[in-house]
Amino acid sequence: MKKFLHNFIHCGLLGWFLEITFTAFHAFRRREMKLPGTTSVWMFPIYGLAAFLAPVCRLLKNRSLLFRGLTYTGLIFTGEFLTGMWLNRRELCPWNYERSRWNLAKVIRLDFAPVWFATGLLFERLLRENDPSLRPDRPRKS
Repeated sequence: MKKFLHNFIHCGLLGWFLEITFTAFHAFRRREMKLPGTTSVWMFPIYGLAAFLAPVCRLLKNRSLLFRGLTYTGLIFTGEFLTGMWLNRRELCPWNYERSRWNLAKVIRLDFAPVWFATGLLFERLLRENDPSLRPDRPRKS
């Protein structure tokens, strides 16, 4: 439980950092030089849920980068959809993708798949740093 809480906090903080940086980058593209990066308090526990990727990392530790990244992308899309729908029902969802032609139910943007691919691998890296058992097995030298 202590390790999970540690991972939850680290994943939540990493997610907040990535989101603030991502939204500041989009402000830069709009030539807003104050670079207002934004997020919501709701996003901390949502990103913290990436701590549940630890057992998945263990199962995938010897698989290819492509396979791992695609798996994490699917899991992140699933988490984004479920939490987005839950927050929408309560009129609390901090994101709305209805303007994107690639949206699903206004809570997922399929064109963000490359972002979630990279983010999943970043979460994997963070979780591996916290738990050596998640690292790939090294072939033994004879």
